[in-house]
Amino acid sequence: MEKLGVLVRLEAKPGKEHQAADFIISALSLARQETFTVTWFALQLGQSIFGIFDTFESEEGRIAHLSGPIAQALIANAPDLLATDPLIEMVDLLAVK
Repeated sequence: MEKLGVLVRLEAKPGKEHQAADFIISALSLARQETFTVTWFALQLGQSIFGIFDTFESEEGRIAHLSGPIAQALIANAPDLLATDPLIEMVDLLAVK
């Protein structure tokens, strides 16, 4: 059962909103390949604000995700797409359905 998560908030540069959305959506194929990522969500919170929320059963899975291909792609593309550094929060899940 999932008990850990990662919540990432991303703000696209003005005029880069569509490219940021496309980039985030493209990460779904990478998330599907991650053995330890239980759920993966891509969110749009506003015109230029996006989020990614992932869940994990173990700290090892969370660490693997944070050092995996999605994180590497985000680091590589952030200077071109994002207005600010990603805000990455480690969360504990209190209840899951």
